[in-house]
Amino acid sequence: MILQMTRRALAASEMRLLLNFAWNCGWKGIRSVQLFKRRIKQGVYFPPFLNISITSACNLRCTGCWVDVDRPAQQLDFEALNKLIVSAQRYGNSFFGILGGEPFMHPRLLDIFAAHPDCYFQVFTNGQFLTDETAARLRQLGNVTTLISIEGNALISDQRRGRPDVFNRSLRGLETSVRHKLITGVATSVCQNNIGDLLTEAWLDELIRRGVLYVWFYTYRPVGAQPAPELALRPEQVLQLRRFCVEMRKRKPIGIIDAYWDDTGHALCPAATGVSHHISPTGAIEPCPIIQFAGANISDNGGDIYKTITEADYLREFRRLAATTTRGCIILERPDLLREFVLRMKLSDTTARQTALAELATMQPRGSQHTPGQEIPEEFWPYRLAKKYWFFGFGAYS
Repeated sequence: MILQMTRRALAASEMRLLLNFAWNCGWKGIRSVQLFKRRIKQGVYFPPFLNISITSACNLRCTGCWVDVDRPAQQLDFEALNKLIVSAQRYGNSFFGILGGEPFMHPRLLDIFAAHPDCYFQVFTNGQFLTDETAARLRQLGNVTTLISIEGNALISDQRRGRPDVFNRSLRGLETSVRHKLITGVATSVCQNNIGDLLTEAWLDELIRRGVLYVWFYTYRPVGAQPAPELALRPEQVLQLRRFCVEMRKRKPIGIIDAYWDDTGHALCPAATGVSHHISPTGAIEPCPIIQFAGANISDNGGDIYKTITEADYLREFRRLAATTTRGCIILERPDLLREFVLRMKLSDTTARQTALAELATMQPRGSQHTPGQEIPEEFWPYRLAKKYWFFGFGAYS
């Protein structure tokens, strides 16, 4: 399987891009995690990976989206983004997840990539702004992987994403990305109306045929102003997702990512472990993208992100609360407890709509990826090894 995946990668991309990925994302990412593990032994938590929502602007109107896409766009300007990345680099960070809204609607996105050739960026995008000109520029830069969101077949995509012809337009973006030999992935928020179509062997085969090198499956979170809880997976479907990923990793020559389980199949929360936190389009530092409350901003302490995060009492308390409450998702399982935490820590609502606290109050508790006694251990040994040493509990649940 490893040999097949290697052959596919060499055919789909080019050696320069693959080596850049291996060095800036792979090797330096491992180094960043090792630094993180050393720091937490001293009780100091600074995440090795930061997810940055650079803009709230988007051309789609997806059901269940927590971003304020109907409000005037908020975005981090070039200077703020540059300062943030430089500050994080001082402490070993080299990999950054770039989110939105739609990141390609940010006017200086490519300038940020160009300013940091020694970093690697994963862009979560709907793919509709991936023109030949943009993809050619990304290939020239060589430090970006495109992760294109596909949320269902043609009918479901139009219904779910609030615009016509979304599926075909996203596929055109995917084809453009692949044609320019970018390391291309596909992301899916698995929910009730796409699990039957996209969590299938046939869909993986189609993506392999199209030149996609990896997929990322994550579970739908019913949060935001229009949470659509009817789309949330049932507990047995969450286990179905986990079982599918474990089984397909052994059989299909495509990378399959699932970020909410460790090597033994126990659930985990990246924010609870401290391995990742989120920066909003206003610079607010949030535990994760769907918990839209903060008590600090990237502009604090003169822009020293390390000092701000490591001294943030609310992040420390969130990690403790989340890890001692569940190995799963606290916002799904205990929205009441999260609301109490927000009030106790006097955190600010970071949304433009300013209704996030009221939304928490109306949320009904539901299951997440934490299913004690039903753990499905990882079987594909390279992925199990990677999970064990570079993306697991880090003692958070001990």
